[in-house]
Amino acid sequence: MKCVKVLKKDAEKIKKQLLEKGAFAVGYSPLPGREYIYFPVNKEVKGYTLVEKNAPLKEKKEEYSGAYDQIGDIIIVGKEVKDSEAKKLLQKVDVKVVLRREGLYHGEFRTQDLEWIAGEKRKETVYRESGIQMKLDVEKCYFTPRLGTERLRIAQMIQPGEKVLILFSGVGPYPLIFARYSKASLIVGVEKNPVAHQYAVENCKKYPQIQLYNIDAKDFSSSEKFDRVLMPLPKSAEEFLHVAVKYLKKKGTIHFYTFAAAEEIPTKPLSLIKEKIPSFKVLSVVKCGQYAPKKFRVCIDFIV
Repeated sequence: MKCVKVLKKDAEKIKKQLLEKGAFAVGYSPLPGREYIYFPVNKEVKGYTLVEKNAPLKEKKEEYSGAYDQIGDIIIVGKEVKDSEAKKLLQKVDVKVVLRREGLYHGEFRTQDLEWIAGEKRKETVYRESGIQMKLDVEKCYFTPRLGTERLRIAQMIQPGEKVLILFSGVGPYPLIFARYSKASLIVGVEKNPVAHQYAVENCKKYPQIQLYNIDAKDFSSSEKFDRVLMPLPKSAEEFLHVAVKYLKKKGTIHFYTFAAAEEIPTKPLSLIKEKIPSFKVLSVVKCGQYAPKKFRVCIDFIV
């Protein structure tokens, strides 16, 4: 496939330019060389040196079926993992804490109970993704590292000057990625969890185009209308579709997330939307990662 040939010293700058142009081929890994790095692209771009390379498909964390997740320097293992096995994970260079899930996500903020197993006694970490970083408490805030590719996918769709609303914005991953990799004029995040909101305020403070509100999405009020509304709450997001429509510009785009079994895609996600919005145009149906055998997080991109 076509790749942009870049000197390693210019790699970060050129990668950002390609992302802003929507030309970086998300889902493929860059190819490192001795002096150069080769970035796969999904369309013709002028002003760069293009070469043909066999760029490998990037391994998607959201499809990982192993026994743990890693957020920053913290690893979280499942209940079935023995202490002796969990402690071996501290041998990884970038791991300083190992925690164990005590159960499923629960409560209105979809948090999880975590037991300390090994390493430093803390549950706060700094997570890095696509050149941005976020501080968070992995027990008190809902966050998944498995949506990095999805966040970039949406960022590439945002046109210069757009106003974007993110319901359930958490510690700020979507606002941060959008602020860095798009030219949105306004990015508004709405998050009910006060702990997650406070982390988001700290994480997003250097971006003046980001505004954050600590409020239930159903109580959100604004004089603005938005070109794009995201709903990254894959459980019961349909109950907030009326809010998304209320603040959406005419012919604006909604990104609606839900969970569905493989055989239910796209019927189930679309039926959830149809119950609230009788008329809409589907742009795409995207699997955003497997969360259980044959069960997926799904995003429906649609225009009202």
